[in-house]
Amino acid sequence: MASFVSLRSEIFDREERKQQYQAHIRGLNAYDRHKKFLKDYASFYGKEDSRTVKLPVKTDRDTLREGYRFIRTEEDDMDPSWEQRLVKRYYDKLFKEYCIADMSQYKTGKIGLRWRAEKEVISGKGQFICGNKHCDEKDDLASYEVNFSYSEAGENKQALVKLVTCERCADKLHYKRRKEKEQSEKREREENKRKSLFPGIGQGVLMKQIMTVKGARREEKEKRLQFQLMIIMLMMMITLMSFLRGCFHDRLLPYLDG
Repeated sequence: MASFVSLRSEIFDREERKQQYQAHIRGLNAYDRHKKFLKDYASFYGKEDSRTVKLPVKTDRDTLREGYRFIRTEEDDMDPSWEQRLVKRYYDKLFKEYCIADMSQYKTGKIGLRWRAEKEVISGKGQFICGNKHCDEKDDLASYEVNFSYSEAGENKQALVKLVTCERCADKLHYKRRKEKEQSEKREREENKRKSLFPGIGQGVLMKQIMTVKGARREEKEKRLQFQLMIIMLMMMITLMSFLRGCFHDRLLPYLDG
């Protein structure tokens, strides 16, 4: 009787562990199940001192980041690898009429551009809403053709793309070029001002004259310092002579009184 009870308990425990294992397996996705089966196989059939080697996992996001091209070429499409097929499948889902811009670093001239996704086309982002990803302005929009210069796969490339922005974001788009133009005009005005003050004089001659004027001012300053030193020395000599005269007079005074 006792053996029957222990046998029944063992059978129930085994079935319970089996159900828990099946529930655990059903809760995993295909990739996690694959890793678990390989790990169980290696631990059961492998050597006791074998070590589990963790290989780097390359996700689809990593594959897209490595193989994505802003504008694909025929050579890219001829690559039969599964990575390139995955990238092309993602690329074909993009809408390449208007771009979305990242202007977070516009003051340095670094503006990122990308194609629109389906949800952005449906919402009108980039066409009926400002193309700056941090702006939702819908009024006073204008379309610009932007010469997009970018670095990709170790190469410098250019592409002419369309971007729709509001007036405020359009100023950000042209900020660096406008600043460079203002600085160039400022330098040109300063150059014209120097030329108007010294007509007919070249830049080299002008610099020589400026150095000559600076040298003359330096000599004048040195002469003024020398003159001041002479005055100080003269005053010190007069003071010393007055002191010596007073001492000499005090010594002779007893003899004169006698």
